[in-house]
Amino acid sequence: MTERHWEEEIKIKAGQGKKIARYMSSTADLVENQIEKAMARGDFENLPGAGKPINFGAYNPYEDPTMRMGLKILKDNEFVPYWIELGKEIDSELERIQKDISYFKALTTQTLSERVSERKRERFHKRKDLFYFEIRQSLNKIEKKILDFNLRCPTFRLGRANIDPETEIAKIIADIEAFIEKRRQ
Repeated sequence: MTERHWEEEIKIKAGQGKKIARYMSSTADLVENQIEKAMARGDFENLPGAGKPINFGAYNPYEDPTMRMGLKILKDNEFVPYWIELGKEIDSELERIQKDISYFKALTTQTLSERVSERKRERFHKRKDLFYFEIRQSLNKIEKKILDFNLRCPTFRLGRANIDPETEIAKIIADIEAFIEKRRQ
């Protein structure tokens, strides 16, 4: 008998849930229709501050009121949490690597476009090996910074994907070697 009682109670609650869902859906539709009508009439055109960022004034409504004074002092003194600074460093170092690769490709184009002596070719290969070594070191540093960033980041959703320096350098080497081979043809 208790099993039947539970089944009936579940059916009643499910029916109530459907009524609430239907009501919420109709309310959302009503609001949406009102907004569409107002847009068609042009009620949202030429509003003051349109297209400008919202100015919250002296406070942010989403911050904890108990932390407001401390956060204001930190902001006024241009303090940034360490993990944010670290993220900016990672971004700038990755950007620098991309610029270095572009520069090396330009150097390669210039070197291979000329008739080069054996001595110049040897110098180019030494420079290429040094370039790969420096990129590998940079990627190792970035890997450590990403690990540090992920440990200090307040939430995992803001974390960064780890990199494998050996995989990344292999991609870079393959890309540059393919570029060199293409230029030689």
